[in-house]
Formats: sequence, structure tokens, C-alpha cells
Amino acid sequence: MYGNYEMTYSFRAYYPYYKRNLKLAFPVMLTQFGAALVGLADSIMVGHYGTADLAAVSFSNALFFTVMVFAMGALMGITPLVGHVHGRLEKLLKDGTTDDEIAHKHEQITSYLANGLVFTGLMCVFSLALLAPCVGFLDAFGQEPEVIACARPYYILIVLSIVPFLLFTFSKQFLEGLGNTTVAMLITIGCNLLNIFLNWLFIFGHCGFPAMGAEGAGWASLIARCLMPVCFFVAMLWKREWRRYVVSMRRFLITRREVEHLIVIGVPIGLQSFAEAFLFTASFVIIGWISKESLAAHHIANQMADLTFMLALGIGSATTIRVSHQLGKGDLQAVRMASHASVHLCLLMNTIGAAIMIFGRNVIPYVFTNDPEVVPIASTLLVIAGTLQYADGLQCIGAAMLRGIQDVRVPMRIALFSYIGVALPLGLALTFPLGMGAKGMWLAFIIALAIPAVLFYVRFHKQLKRISDNNGLDAINI
Repeated sequence: MYGNYEMTYSFRAYYPYYKRNLKLAFPVMLTQFGAALVGLADSIMVGHYGTADLAAVSFSNALFFTVMVFAMGALMGITPLVGHVHGRLEKLLKDGTTDDEIAHKHEQITSYLANGLVFTGLMCVFSLALLAPCVGFLDAFGQEPEVIACARPYYILIVLSIVPFLLFTFSKQFLEGLGNTTVAMLITIGCNLLNIFLNWLFIFGHCGFPAMGAEGAGWASLIARCLMPVCFFVAMLWKREWRRYVVSMRRFLITRREVEHLIVIGVPIGLQSFAEAFLFTASFVIIGWISKESLAAHHIANQMADLTFMLALGIGSATTIRVSHQLGKGDLQAVRMASHASVHLCLLMNTIGAAIMIFGRNVIPYVFTNDPEVVPIASTLLVIAGTLQYADGLQCIGAAMLRGIQDVRVPMRIALFSYIGVALPLGLALTFPLGMGAKGMWLAFIIALAIPAVLFYVRFHKQLKRISDNNGLDAINI
């Protein structure tokens, strides 16, 4: 099944892979942009209500997202598992095999749905266990009393919202495994628009509602996030192909072995996501030690880098789906072609993003501030952030390629070493003893992200060769 393969490198050979990858990636990009825009809308609307409320939202989200990034990353493991079985199912249907074999693959997918819901429940309990106790200790983080008073009700509401949001995340990853990214896009856009409208009602007190400031933003987020998994459930019941997985769930399909398998796949991905998020969160603290102007400039460069990184995330999601499907079909040539196509698309988009930041370095800062001390620092950081796009984008695609073949433990170790073992001490050294300031931290980013960008790619091709030589996915040590 997993035979040798030959490569063709012409544009004509890659064109169908570009097309299929973009078809999957584009909805994910819109989903990511939608999430970013609703966060921006939250900040703008709460900021217009009051400075203390804006500080409360920023402080609360810093605590909340640290845990949520790990939980969301852990749930990403369901996509390659479902995708691999779905790819085999497509091959069986194409080859005209027996009904029993087809039914067995459908049962495997149903089992991932049932056990995945259990795993999601465990992640909800884990997240709540970490976040909920912080309610009584918010004043221990050194914030002003006025900020804490606004933060507490908002924090409680967003902590509660993590349960429906993780259910949404699991549903999204499950459908991505089946090759669908459009449903998540439509639900995200619809619920984000609802979130913004509810912000307008609850923050400012329109249409008879009391003005609640930050607490109103918390209620808006909770309501919108509760609706998201409900919409997914309705969508799965609406389409007959997906409904069969919902209605055929049975208790006997839930096994300790399958849940543990999801943990083995998911937790390393979660830790990898956490390591990168921790690096960038820590950078705000470190650069904040320099000056408020450096911190403001860092925020501007980071905002621009985040926007372009969402393009890489979209391509990465498509890569995991395409790699897992083609691997399930036993077509290693298609696996490699789809992966290379994603690298090409990422490099193209990275080049566009880098050009915008580098050539717009003297204009972009003025979108955020007119402070004459912040603008020159931000302009310099934007040049480095533009260069960073290549390393950041390629490590994202490399990680997605490895997830597609269910290789997660070694990438996790590489990420922990690069993001925490290399980037933090190097960034501190360049920033302070060597006197480079915020530039030093951003140069450390480039070096730290370039390491996994190279190592992920090398490991992927090594693992593909191992799969080919041993004729199966079991050759991989996950």
C-alpha cells in the first residue's frame, strides 16, 4: 500500500495541489481573521467605555489564553486521526470493496467522535481546574483595585465560556478531519457578528439593557460561544453523511484505550502550542522592563505578525488534512506533493506579508499611535518582523505536516527546546547585557523559530521514508 514514489517538480504537476490546499485553507484563514477582528472589536468597544475596563479585559485574557492555547492545541490531534481513516474510507469506496470493510471505517470515525467528546470533557475539567481558583487571587497579580473590580466578573464569564468554546474547537477539528473547513468559517463569522452586536447592547447599555462595561463583554462572549457548538451539532444532523456518526454513537465505543490514544496524540500538540504562546507572552513582560515606548512598539509589530501568521495557520490546517487523507489512501507521492505545495504557498504569502511590513514600516506605526518615541522603534521592529515571517510560517507548516502523519512527540521536544530553551535566554542576553533593547528579543525570535522550521522539515521526510520502507504508518514512533 505504501510503495515507493517518484517526484515531479513542474508547476503543472503542483497546480492541482495548490488548488486543493487553498480550497481547504481559505475558510480557515477567514475563521482566524474573524476571531482576530472580534477581539479587536472587543478592545475598541470596551476601551471607549473606560480605561479600567479595557485594562481588566486585557489582564483577564492574558490569564485565560495561556490555558486555552494548550487546550485548543490538544484537541487538534483529532484531525489527523479522523483524516487518516477518512482517506482510507475514500480509497475503499473508490475501489469498490465489501460493505463490511466500509462499515468498519465508519465505525472507527464514530469511535473518534465519541471518545473525542470524552477527551474534550477532560480538557474542560483540566482548564477549569487551573482557571477557576484564580478568581480569588486576581488581586495578587499587582493590578490596581479598580482594574480588579472590573476584571473579576468578566474573568468568571470567560472562564465559563471555555466549556462551549472547547466543544466548538473539537467539532471544528473533527469536521476538518472529514475534509470540511467551510462550516467552521460560517459559524465563526455568524457568532462573531452576534458577539459584536451583543457587545454594543451590554457594554454601553442599549435597548433597555444596563451599561455593564467589561462585564457586558463577558456576557456577549459567553452567549456567542455557547451558540457555536449548538450550530455545529445542527450542521452535523443536517448533512446525512455526518448525521450517521452522531446517531450511531454508542457507549460501547468509548474505551479507555482510545481516550488514552487521543491524550498521547493531543497533549504533545498542546504543549507545543503552549511553548510558542508562552514565548510571545513572556516577551511582553521582558520588553516591558525596557520602557513603555518599547512595549507599545513591540505590540504594534506583534499585531502585524499575528495577522500574517493567520495565513500560515490556514495553510497549516489544510496541510494536516491533505497529508492525513493522502496517507490514508497510501499515496506517499501525493503526501509529499501536497506538503511541498503548502510550503510554496506559505513562502508566497510570507513574501507578501514581509513586503507590507518592510516597505510600510514608516506608515504602519501611525495607524496605532502618533507618539514620536514609539514610531521609530516600531519601524525598526517591523523590518525584523517581516524577516521573521519566513521562519514562523515554515515552522507552522512543518508542524502541520508532522501532525498529518501523527508524529507529535519529537516535534514537541524540538518546540520546547527552541522556544523556551533557546529563545528566552538568548532574548534576555541580546536585550539587556548586549544592549540591543526590543530588537534583541525579535532577533532571538528569528533564530528560535528557524530551528524548528528546519528540523521539522528534515524529520518529515525522514518519517516518510520510514513509512515507505516499512510499508505502513505503524513505522512512526509517535
